[in-house]
Amino acid sequence: MHSQIIIKGYREALRLCLERIKDISVKIGDKTPEEKRDLLMKCAMTSLNSKIISKEKKFFANMVVDAVDHLNENKDKLDIGIKKVTGGSVTDSLLVKGVCFRKTFSYAGFEQQPKSFTDPKVLVLNVELELKAEKDSAEIRLENPDDFQKIVDAEWTIIYDKL
Repeated sequence: MHSQIIIKGYREALRLCLERIKDISVKIGDKTPEEKRDLLMKCAMTSLNSKIISKEKKFFANMVVDAVDHLNENKDKLDIGIKKVTGGSVTDSLLVKGVCFRKTFSYAGFEQQPKSFTDPKVLVLNVELELKAEKDSAEIRLENPDDFQKIVDAEWTIIYDKL
C-alpha cells in the first residue's frame, strides 16, 4: 500500500475524531457559576477515580476546583504547587491561598524569637538572608556564656548589613 493512501487514511480519521469531539463537547461559556463549578467537580472526581485517594475524591475534587478558581486569568497550572508533608491523614490536606513553604528554625537565638505573628508587615526580597555555614556540622565551643550573645549579635549584624 502506498504511503500517500496511509496518510490520507490518518487525515480522514483525524477529521472524524475532531468532529466527534465537537459533537460531544460541553460548552460552559453560557452556564452559571454554580453549573460551571458542578461540571468541574465532576471532571475532577472522574480523574481521581483511579488514584490512590479515590475514597476521598469529593474532598480533593473540591480542593482542586478551589485552587483553579483562585488562579488568575491565564490559568497556568504551574502556579499551583503541591507540598507533601509526611505523617497525618490525607484529609488533613488543605488549600493555602498564597505561598506556602515549610521552614525549620535553625539559627542561633531562634528559641527567643516568636513563632507566629498577628497582622505582620511582609517584605519580599530577592536576596537570601540565611547565613551559609562555612562547614557542615560546624561546632563552636564557648568558654564564657556571654560569648554566645556575641555570636548571635554578629549574625544579626550580617543580616542587617544585607538589608
